[in-house]
Amino acid sequence: MISRPTKTMDGNQAAAHVAYAYSEAAAIYPITPSSPMAELIDEWRGNDRKNIFDNPVLVSEMQSEAGAAGAVHGALIAGTLATTFTASQGLLLMIPNIYRIAGELLPGVFHVAARTIATHALSIFGDHSDIYACRQTGAAIWAEGSVQEVMDLSPVAHLAAIKGRIPFINFFDGFRTSHELQKIAVWENDDLKDMVDFNAIAEFRAQSLHPHHGIIRGSAQNPDIFFQAREASNPYYEALPDIVESTLAQINRKLGTSYGLFDYHGAPDATTVIIAMGSVCETIREYLEAFPSEKYGLINVHLYRPFSAKHLLAALPPTVKQITVLSRTKEPGSIGEPLYLDVLAALQGTPFQGIKLLSGRYGLSSKDTTPGQIHAIYHNTEQNFFTIGIEDDVTHLSLPFDKKLATTPPDIISCKFWGLGGDGTISSTKNSIKIIGNNTDMTAQGYFEYDSKKSRGLTISHLRFGKSPIRSTYLIGQADFVACHNPVYLHKYEMVQEVKDGGTFLLNCTIKESELEHYFPDTFKAYVAEHGIRLYLIDAMRIGKETGLNGKIST
Repeated sequence: MISRPTKTMDGNQAAAHVAYAYSEAAAIYPITPSSPMAELIDEWRGNDRKNIFDNPVLVSEMQSEAGAAGAVHGALIAGTLATTFTASQGLLLMIPNIYRIAGELLPGVFHVAARTIATHALSIFGDHSDIYACRQTGAAIWAEGSVQEVMDLSPVAHLAAIKGRIPFINFFDGFRTSHELQKIAVWENDDLKDMVDFNAIAEFRAQSLHPHHGIIRGSAQNPDIFFQAREASNPYYEALPDIVESTLAQINRKLGTSYGLFDYHGAPDATTVIIAMGSVCETIREYLEAFPSEKYGLINVHLYRPFSAKHLLAALPPTVKQITVLSRTKEPGSIGEPLYLDVLAALQGTPFQGIKLLSGRYGLSSKDTTPGQIHAIYHNTEQNFFTIGIEDDVTHLSLPFDKKLATTPPDIISCKFWGLGGDGTISSTKNSIKIIGNNTDMTAQGYFEYDSKKSRGLTISHLRFGKSPIRSTYLIGQADFVACHNPVYLHKYEMVQEVKDGGTFLLNCTIKESELEHYFPDTFKAYVAEHGIRLYLIDAMRIGKETGLNGKIST
C-alpha cells in the first residue's frame, strides 16, 4: 500500500489533478460549477506543470461547449489523449460529439460537475438530469460521491477508456462535491503512471489519422450495412465492466481500499437497502454508522453505464426484502426514473425478482438531503413512488421527515458563518478550513452556500472539523458556533436558533452596547437566555478601516 500526501481541496481540484496527469490536450469552456477544473488546468499549463508523459498539457479555450467537444473529438482522432470539463446545458451541447466519439471507439474523458438542466426555470445548482440525458450516447458513465472518491476513482475513467476504447463521463455532484473542501489523500504522478497500459495507448495511436497510415473516419453508411456495423461495438461494452473491475483492483492494491462497480455498506444481513449515486451516499453511510444495529444497507453505484446486472446482484445481500432506488432527477411522463428502471430490469429472472422495489426522487437543484430524510426513506413501506426533502401539497408524493435528527459524530465541531457576498466571508472561511486541514491531524470540511446573485447576496459558510471521518454531505442545521457578519440578518433569519445549547454566537455590528437590548428581536433574546448561548460582539467595520482591510471584515 502506497503512502500519499494529504491536502485540503475541493472536488473540482481533485478531478483536475487526475485529468491533467493523464491528458495530453484539454479543450475548455467555462460553465458553473465546472469552471474551476478548466481554470486549474489552464493555470497549471501556464506554470509548465508536467503530466505523466513529462509534458505540459496543450490547452485550447474554445467559444462554446460544442466547440470544446469538437476539439476533443479532433484531438482523439489524431491520436492525442484529450479531456474537457462541463455541466448542464454545456454537456447537452457536447452530446452530438459524444455520440461520434463513442461510435468511433475513442478514449475521451468528460469530467462533469453534475448540474440541473433548465426546465421551467434555470438553476445553477446540482442534480443528475444532465447525466441521465447522456445515457444513450454510448459513453460509459462513472460516478463519485465525495472529494476523496473523486481523487481515488477519477483514474478509472482515464485508464478504462484507454484500455476499453470507450469514452467516459466522469461525474460528481455540482457544488456539493465540486465545491466542497475536504482534507484528502492525493495521488502522485508516479503512481498514476504506474497503472497505465502503454500498449493500449500505442494501439490507440496506431489507429489515428496520420499521413503514414491510412484509415477512414466520418463516413456515411446506408441501410445495407449501418445496422450491422452498429452492433459490431457490442463486445467492447460487454468487456468494459471487467476492465473497470481490473482497473479498480490496481487502485485497491495501491490504496488498501475495496472499491467496486457497486459498493455495499451496512448490515451483512440487511432487509432494507437503498441504491443511489453521488454525494447522498455519504449521508446514507453516516446514517448507517449512527444506527449499526439496524438491518439497513446501501449500494453506492459507481459504474452506471454500461449497467452491469451481474455486479449489482453480487453486491445485494441475500436477505434483502425491500429496495429503494433514489434518483436525483425527474423524467416527466416516464413510469419510473432511469436508475429505478435499470434496477427493475436487472432483478428480472433472478431470486430478487419478487422483492418490494420503491422509487424516490430527491435533491433536485441541490435541495438538501439530510439524515432525517434518510431515516424516513428506510422506514417507508407504503409509498411506492415518493419525493423527499420538500412538502408536495400538489400531488402529495412527499414523505414527512424529522428535521432535527443528527448523525454527525459527537467529536465533530460545526461552525456556520452568515455573510454578504463580497465581504470576504467565503474567502476567509476557506482559508480557515485549509489551515485546519493542512496543518493539523484533524479531518476538515468546508461547504459554501450562496444564491445565484453571488456578489451582495446572502452567503452561508458551513465548516466542520474533528477527529472522525466527515461524511456529512448536507448543510449544518445545529452548530457549535454561529457568526453573523451582517446585523441586518438578525431581523430576517433565525440564526441564533441554529446554535446548540451552550454554543457561541458572534455578531458583527456597529451598534452601541447600550442600544443592543432594543435592537435585538425578542425571539433572539429569549433563545439566547433559554439555551445558555454565549454572545460575543465585534465591530469589524471599525477594525477593518483601522487596519486597511476596509470592507473585507471577515478576515
